[in-house]
Parts: sequence; structure tokens; C-alpha cells
Amino acid sequence: MLRSYGDSTLFGESYGEGPVRVVWLHGWGRRAEDFSVAARSLAERGVASVALDLPGFGTSPMPRVSGGPRHYAELILPALEEIADEPLVLVGHSFGGSVATVVASAHPKVVRALVLSGAPLLRLTAPTSAPLAYRARRWLHARALLSDARLEAAKQKYGSSDYRRAQGVLRDVLVASVNESYEPELAELGVPVDFVWGEHDLEVPLDVAKRAALLLKGDHTLHVVTGAGHFVPLEAPGELVDAVERALAQ
Repeated sequence: MLRSYGDSTLFGESYGEGPVRVVWLHGWGRRAEDFSVAARSLAERGVASVALDLPGFGTSPMPRVSGGPRHYAELILPALEEIADEPLVLVGHSFGGSVATVVASAHPKVVRALVLSGAPLLRLTAPTSAPLAYRARRWLHARALLSDARLEAAKQKYGSSDYRRAQGVLRDVLVASVNESYEPELAELGVPVDFVWGEHDLEVPLDVAKRAALLLKGDHTLHVVTGAGHFVPLEAPGELVDAVERALAQ
């Protein structure tokens, strides 16, 4: 059932009966529906959950101010506090995994455990500069020597596929997100973390999970999903259900 949370600033789909024990947070450009199979399976096992549409995706309105997962963590906190009768298991895929990590670090009373999949928690390589041709066009635009239309054409040519698809505030959110890394949050985490990672994840390689795990002080496990890529919620939803049940059993 679709409903609003957090003073109507977020929408999400609820699954199952009784107190909500799990919240699902989707990846960039995705929506709550990615977790429908996993959430229904969990509901059949007697565990109620909510899959949220993050701000600017699905049915949830755009954020008023741009920012990366650290900003999004604060945006969704009122919804989590409204949902939770007890500390929650947060399941985060990709962008949603970064958001979940920040929430658990900054607001540990809300979170019981984390299940993370394909989350870009660390940068494995140094940020690269934009191509010289694009930087030149941006320089000209800043001096009113290049039109908005021609600058946008350059963005479409030189930007990533996610960047080209994003518009307005979401484009700024994306730029902020790719420039963040979460070593401080990982070092502060005090809840159990289960990394559920696709063996063939090319967008966020398995090495990210391995290196992130080295920064954790608390209990953590790494489950590699054989044959899966980046989209574990769609490719292997049962793996996430199993991880949630492990988290609830702790």
C-alpha cells in the first residue's frame, strides 16, 4: 500500500502486517519497486517492511536543496522515526546503501543493523578531471561567451549516462554524491553490517565491500552472490531476504 511518511515529504510502499522492522532504500535512478519481490517474500515470513522512494525518485518530490547521501540521510530521518516502533534493519542498494550507512552512523538509535549491496562507499581511485574540451566550454560559459544551450550540449556529450539523464536539482545531487566517500561513517558504525554483493558488479566492484569492511569496528559479514551483477535486488532478492533474517536474529 502506497502512503506518505515524514510529514508527507516521502512516499513508500508498505508490506506485511504488524510493526515495521525493515526499511528498503533503492539505488540511483531507481525506485522502491526494486524491492517488491524481496519485501513480499519477507512479509510471507511474518516480517513487515517499508520500501521508500527517495527524494526526487518514484513518487517522492524533489529535494528543495541538493546534496549527496549525507544530505539525504537527514531528509529521510523524519520518515524513519515515524515508521520505527523499534530500531530498524536498513537495506540499502547502491546510492541507498550510502544513505543507509550515514543514517546508521549519525543516528544509531534508529538502526538495528545494515544490509548493504552495491553501495559506492569508497573511492578506489582518485577523482579525475573533466575533459579539457568540457572545461574550456565551462570557462567560456562563465564569462557569457557560450550559450546555455551549447554548455548543456557539452554536458550531454562528456557527462556519464547518469549525469546526462539527471536534470535540475538531481544533477547537482549526483555531482555531490560522486565526490563523497564514507570512511568516517564506516569507522563510527556500531551496528552489524552484512555486505551482500554481486560477484560481477562492475559499477561498484566487490573490492569496495572488502575495503569498507576493513574500516568497521563491529560485527560484519560479506556474502558474495555468485553470478549476480550490480542489481542484486532484482537478480537475487532471496539473498537480501536471507540477510535481513540473519540481521533480525542477532
